[in-house]
Amino acid sequence: AIPLQDGATFQLTDLDGAPITLAALRGKVVWINFWASWCPPCQQETPILRDLSNRYRDRGLEIVGISVQETSVDDVAAYARRYELPYTIGFDGSGHVFGTYKVFALPTQFFLDATGTIVQVVNGPVDEPGAIALIESLLPAAATPGP
Repeated sequence: AIPLQDGATFQLTDLDGAPITLAALRGKVVWINFWASWCPPCQQETPILRDLSNRYRDRGLEIVGISVQETSVDDVAAYARRYELPYTIGFDGSGHVFGTYKVFALPTQFFLDATGTIVQVVNGPVDEPGAIALIESLLPAAATPGP
């Protein structure tokens, strides 16, 4: 559950209704992406998130897309299917999480290190080279192949 300013917690769930907790992702580098299916910059960066999720998951990257300002879970699920998104998507129908993180623009990205500390906030869409550089700086070095 995500703590809110008043000490209450809000339970974010994925598209299947399962709870999403950041505590469960400790030890991984987490990229939280606030987005909406109707937002053109979000649509443009979606393939980048998909590709980098596939590329870096085995090295410990977890992407959590949090959809906000959407009509229904079904709309979001349809978008996820259309883009073949492999990462966890949370549905913030109430806007609680959006407000807690003080997000003002879509998309907005939060990058957390393996201890769960927010190390970088990017307001607006990411480009692939920038996202790769940031991810590489947070992940443990790739194992070098033996001789």
